[in-house]
Amino acid sequence: MSTSERIRLAVFASGGGSNFEAIAGAVARGALPLDLALCLSNRPDAGVLERAVHHGVPTAVLSPSDHPNPDTYVQALLDVLAAHRVNFIALAGYMRLVPAPVVQAFRHRILNIHPALLPAFGGKGMYGRRVHEAVLAYGVRWTGATVHLVDEQYDTGPIVLQEPVPVRQDDTPETLAARVLQVEHRLYPLALKLFAEGRVSVEGRRVLIRG
Repeated sequence: MSTSERIRLAVFASGGGSNFEAIAGAVARGALPLDLALCLSNRPDAGVLERAVHHGVPTAVLSPSDHPNPDTYVQALLDVLAAHRVNFIALAGYMRLVPAPVVQAFRHRILNIHPALLPAFGGKGMYGRRVHEAVLAYGVRWTGATVHLVDEQYDTGPIVLQEPVPVRQDDTPETLAARVLQVEHRLYPLALKLFAEGRVSVEGRRVLIRG
């Protein structure tokens, strides 16, 4: 993907889609110069699909359970992305590991947002409430949100942006999650804007931002 090519974004999500809403809102306001080309979920009952319909974004539902052969699932993913001319992917609460062939086809063009300061409190099984419970149990003073590039493992890709959030003594997983989510909703559109403006380059594990 060249720096001059306009991003056609697919958002992958499994849940209610509040980060999808933040991205779609930024696009609608003209603050995020890209095209929302597709919203894809692995669950037909995911709330994000309703949000996508509201914003006039095409939707698709693809689950590995519908494809006993992993190769046919991968091909179905690639086919639907090609059909919508997608050239960039944002994971927003997507509870599946993206298959390696898709990661390879979109190398350095898949982002994820994680509700902690990676590499802390990441990895398989670390999502949603579990992350905030682990943060509180460990007793750290700071947590936050991380936008990172996606590789073949959970939460190990190069970091694009991070923002810290203080942990209060009276926090519960719910109160902490709410404050982190506010940061996510601001940080994710900002990270996407950097890519949309062609200001990002990747050197090994280092993500360099111009300007």
